[in-house]
Amino acid sequence: MKKLTLIATLLFLSILVKAQGIDLSKIQLPEGFKIEIFAQDIPDARSLASTPDGKTIFVGNRSRKNVYALTDTDGDMIADKTDIIATGLTMPNGVAFHNGDLFVAEVSKIHRFPNIMDNLASPKSEVIYEDFPTERHHGWKFIAFGPDGKLYVPVGAPCNVCDREEEIFATITRMDPDGSNLEIYASGVRNSVGFTWDPKTQKMWFTDNGRDRLGDNIPACELNYAPEKGMHFGFPYWHQGDIADPDFGDKFPQDKFTAPSYKFEPHSAPLGLRFYQGDMFPAKYKNNIIVAQHGSWDRSKDVGHIGYQLRFVQIEGDKVVSSEIFATGWLDKAENKGWGKPVDILELPDGSILVSDDVAGAIYRISYQK
Repeated sequence: MKKLTLIATLLFLSILVKAQGIDLSKIQLPEGFKIEIFAQDIPDARSLASTPDGKTIFVGNRSRKNVYALTDTDGDMIADKTDIIATGLTMPNGVAFHNGDLFVAEVSKIHRFPNIMDNLASPKSEVIYEDFPTERHHGWKFIAFGPDGKLYVPVGAPCNVCDREEEIFATITRMDPDGSNLEIYASGVRNSVGFTWDPKTQKMWFTDNGRDRLGDNIPACELNYAPEKGMHFGFPYWHQGDIADPDFGDKFPQDKFTAPSYKFEPHSAPLGLRFYQGDMFPAKYKNNIIVAQHGSWDRSKDVGHIGYQLRFVQIEGDKVVSSEIFATGWLDKAENKGWGKPVDILELPDGSILVSDDVAGAIYRISYQK
């Protein structure tokens, strides 16, 4: 009887999840982990930021023009209130919360919404910086505040591969919170849509997406270590640290640039990443990286798409010592199509993590119970 009751319960839960339009039974996680819906019907959900208490989550996007605030008002780990913070913006992908203010990045501008939690009903913003390039190719921006209190903003290459004279392209920049003192922190970065800082060393790690049109299996996408200002990571001259670009590789020697610390699968599009700092997950995850691999778009049918997963990367000091798939199942391999694509990761105060999905229009919560 108990067995039948259990089967009935599981069947009901399966029907419930599928009725919501997302079949989470397809997602494979390590033993003890569980994935649930935190929010859905959030079109093109991409970058995530939150208030310190984790009750309000801010969501940016690339193809839509809105920025959302999702609030869990009753503490059940499901968002039940949605506010539109801004509308009519150009690719407002990046969001960051700092000292009570919300920062939003358009392609060429950075907005600041002062005291956002006191003004959710009628938010007003000021533009603190408006001189970034207007090119939309890799123009969407992930933003985050570093341990130094500065706002870090990437400026992607406006092309698949090109050597532009303007030094601002293919960089990660940083500025003061009021938009002043802009400077280039790292160069040779084709398209970074995620960076984070090691909680033990306060040093930066970032993802970078490799160029297209060199083949299905090269170049690798990258995880890079940038402990100091002024480093150059090779684009457009050298890819994955050891592949010379056919058009630009003869301009500079390989040893002029910093090689990646870890090579992701080619075209797997690693985006958001976070050092896990909570106590909910098993001890091995503490102070190591979980990264969202958005997934390929141009690999041939013969080899199939790749990515559409979360990856765990273990760090010791400035080295990557191991890597393994943490969550997978968003890719329908039979159809060679992703029904979901992970974008960004955000840790909640209880130690669970949120994962945004810009294809399924959802935000998932992954938790662990022994």
